[in-house]
Formats: sequence, C-alpha cells, structure tokens
Amino acid sequence: MTLKRLILALFVLGVFVVLYFVVVLKWSYSTGERAGWVQKLSNKGWLCKTWEGELALVSLPGSTPEKFVFTVREDAIAEQITKVMGKRVSLHYEQKVGLPTECFGETRYFVTGLTVSDEIPLAAGVMVPTPPAPASAASK
Repeated sequence: MTLKRLILALFVLGVFVVLYFVVVLKWSYSTGERAGWVQKLSNKGWLCKTWEGELALVSLPGSTPEKFVFTVREDAIAEQITKVMGKRVSLHYEQKVGLPTECFGETRYFVTGLTVSDEIPLAAGVMVPTPPAPASAASK
C-alpha cells in the first residue's frame, strides 16, 4: 500500500513540475522592443545550446552605449540576426521569469523577432538614412 502511494505521489509531483515548465515557458512577464546594433551572437552551452547575444544601445550620439544581453532559442531567428550584424535593428523580446536553470538560456530576455531599421534617429524628428549596401561582385 505504501509503495502505491509513493508512486502516486511521485507521479503527481512529476505532473506539477511539467505543468510548471509549460506555464513558465508559454507565459511572458513582459514583452518589448530594444533598438541598437548587435555586437555579439554566439551559440553556447554544455548540454543545452542557446544563442546568447549583446545589443549595443545608444541613446545619444557620443554617449556610452548600454548593453542589452539576450537569448535566442530558435536557430532561424539567430540566422536572421547574424545576417544583419552591423546594421541597426529592433529586437522584439519576451521576458520570462521563474526558469530555474540556465539550460533555457543565460538571460531571461528571449528574442522572438527582429526588424532592420533603415534610418538612424539622431533626435526627435531628425533621421539620417543609412546608405544601401554595395552590390557584391558576384551579383553583377
């Protein structure tokens, strides 16, 4: 009789743990956008590989850039970010809280999409358009 209760208790505990992870991974504490220049993106982890990156945020020209560290769990989004490194981008992220290990990512900011910015804002209403990328010799 006690063995059945122990097995039932372990089963119920396992169900609660699985439900906890499902809720924490699906629910977002906050969502938002950060704009800047991606300066680092690397695939890290011993067992659970995630993409970890840094976005340099500059609020005013000449000011010290602040860094926004983020995690990317999807390879397709990491590939998109890699293609636009060096360009100004806006990253859409979801903040997840309550994840107990770093196996899901080193940060709690998970990038879910990006937009490449064609203009650089200098001040309210003042924009500097970025020059188009030069055509490569292979495309001529």
